[in-house]
Amino acid sequence: MNSRLKCLAVMAQGMQSGEPVLIAKHGKPVAKLVSAALEADDLFGYMAGKVKIAGDIVGPITPLEDWENK
Repeated sequence: MNSRLKCLAVMAQGMQSGEPVLIAKHGKPVAKLVSAALEADDLFGYMAGKVKIAGDIVGPITPLEDWENK
């Protein structure tokens, strides 16, 4: 197997297993290959464009009269 096909096979194996792959040259580690799919999505903004705001989101849910002491 040529080196290009071997490299692609190693990348495919890493993607399937989800485990990082340590790349060595002459027995010494030189790089670590990790799957890009394992990166967590950013919590902020992940719902952007998926939600529609209808109505007043600042005002109280119940009328102010219900909050007054009687």
